[in-house]
Amino acid sequence: MECPLPRVNSNSSEIKEYLEKYSNIAIVGASPNPEKDSNKVTKYMIDAGYNVFPIYPKEDTILGQKVYRSLAEIDKKVDIVVVFRKPAAVTAIADAVIARGDVDILWTQLEIVNNEAAEKAKDAGVNVVQNLCIKIEHQNLILK
Repeated sequence: MECPLPRVNSNSSEIKEYLEKYSNIAIVGASPNPEKDSNKVTKYMIDAGYNVFPIYPKEDTILGQKVYRSLAEIDKKVDIVVVFRKPAAVTAIADAVIARGDVDILWTQLEIVNNEAAEKAKDAGVNVVQNLCIKIEHQNLILK
């Protein structure tokens, strides 16, 4: 799969600030399967001390966390929305982020770029990180 270059993205110092400042993370596409990257990242972020809200169409819990079916179901403040879905799905996720009105960062994982959705989110005042793994960025910027 060819991944386009992000036209909208945060830089390393901004990403470090996000990871230090914010603690409530919704993970869209979190999986109950321990072999999947989304499960590994969810576990890592929980173990790193973040409040994680998995979003998945099935299951009641993932890694001991209550599972939500959508971003709209989460009744707590969400700081960062991390996306483990195909790039085309990011448009609807960006719309949901904007509709909530309380999300600070829309973050798409490696090989997930949707510049139109990113620009829409940025225009609505939401910071954007594209094509980067939150776990790797945490390891590189916070743990070092």
